Amino acid sequence: MQPEKKQLEILIMRYFQESFADFPVGLVVPSESPDFLLKLKSKNMLGIELTRLNPGNASEPTNTYLQEINFQEDLIQTMLDIFVKKSGLKLFVKFLFSDKKKIAPEKKLMVAVHTVNILRKTVQHKNKDSFFKESILASQLPEGIEEILIVGHPKLEVSVWERSNNLGISNDVVDDIRNSIHKKDEKLRLYQKQHLNFYWLLITTDRLRGVRNFNLPNKIMNHKFESRFQHVFLFDLIKSDIYQLI
Repeated sequence: MQPEKKQLEILIMRYFQESFADFPVGLVVPSESPDFLLKLKSKNMLGIELTRLNPGNASEPTNTYLQEINFQEDLIQTMLDIFVKKSGLKLFVKFLFSDKKKIAPEKKLMVAVHTVNILRKTVQHKNKDSFFKESILASQLPEGIEEILIVGHPKLEVSVWERSNNLGISNDVVDDIRNSIHKKDEKLRLYQKQHLNFYWLLITTDRLRGVRNFNLPNKIMNHKFESRFQHVFLFDLIKSDIYQLI
């Protein structure tokens, strides 16, 4: 059994392959430093390193916000507890909560049961032995939940259900991306000991959001990033959007 972190990396890499139309043809093999190796048709080897976008510029959370986070995490745990009573399916599930419409505490159990019923119907005919990805939109969900991402992969042996953007919301997404690239650039010498032909960096984010959300994708795509990796991608997991930064 792979450690949980590696299981999630394998799931996310497959999700990226499915979402990126120009992903090279070849066999992807889990590795370490970098996280994955891809043998190309040309016999060249491509190394792919994964990292999660860390909102280093996030604001200090208020007490009210912390209470809301605790409530949401408790709600997610309640939903998971209800789900596993009737299903052994292991899933990676991300919950995107609304910033405007809050769920009343007295409605927690009702919302949990309703949401789990929707989730069960969404995955009931899915093959647990193959990769799949589904999204449930706000129009189908109880008020207060904007979207749910569901990803299944046969390598996933533990259930991972969590809030989207559970590391915080950034004040400066561009600077956070630059920092992520810089940290991995510093480690590239270690990866180069494998003498691969190409190196890619994949930065994942639950949902591309910032405190200042105006034209955030445009701001990112219009910024010139620099890296020693041949290509750098930003992958929005909730929306399945891929931004090629380099």
